[in-house]
Amino acid sequence: MYRVLIVEDDRGIAQGLTELLSAWGFESRCAENFRDILAEFRAYAPHLVLLDVALPCFDGYHWCQTIRRESQTPIVFLTSAGDRMNLVMAMNLGGDDFISKPFDSSVLMAKLQAILRRAYDYTAMAPRLEAAGAVLRAQDGTLEIQGNRVELTKNEFRILLTLLQRKGQIVSRETLMEALWDTDAFVDDNTLTVNVNRLRKTLAANGIENLILTRHGIGYLIPEDA
Repeated sequence: MYRVLIVEDDRGIAQGLTELLSAWGFESRCAENFRDILAEFRAYAPHLVLLDVALPCFDGYHWCQTIRRESQTPIVFLTSAGDRMNLVMAMNLGGDDFISKPFDSSVLMAKLQAILRRAYDYTAMAPRLEAAGAVLRAQDGTLEIQGNRVELTKNEFRILLTLLQRKGQIVSRETLMEALWDTDAFVDDNTLTVNVNRLRKTLAANGIENLILTRHGIGYLIPEDA
């Protein structure tokens, strides 16, 4: 049974989420100590975190960054502010998805199920995939560059895997969105751009520049000779 940590200071919303998750067969716990969400996270060891943006003491962005320093557990932001800037910030800080309140329960559960499926049910072993001296380790979602292990977010991994599987081919934005979210029904086009740019920054920080090329109006490409 999947465990979900609910970090939401509105008790009515938190209780509603608990009941919704229970109805769908999930176990959940509501955070109590908003001064130390990391301690709550460590104690519960959830498979996924539902994280409100506006929290007492420190906001959700702070706790996302804190959790990301030691874990790649999926994080879904909850916020009343449905503007694009919050979406971009959530994705840049390591969030896996974003949903605005008031939310549709069926949409929320579809998102959670897709994220959990990608994070924990993706067991198919890909062949050895490499480019520009980097080797993608499909079994643990990391890169190996010059003998150094590079941690990737779930979204970075899925984007790079999809591009490497089609090395030398232009991969459409629609194909990448389907790889990330299984369906593009709930995806803002800007979200894909944010995730690709974050992957580029991760690669550049480890000495690999310009591996992912943009084909404007079509998609992205890793060259055959990379």
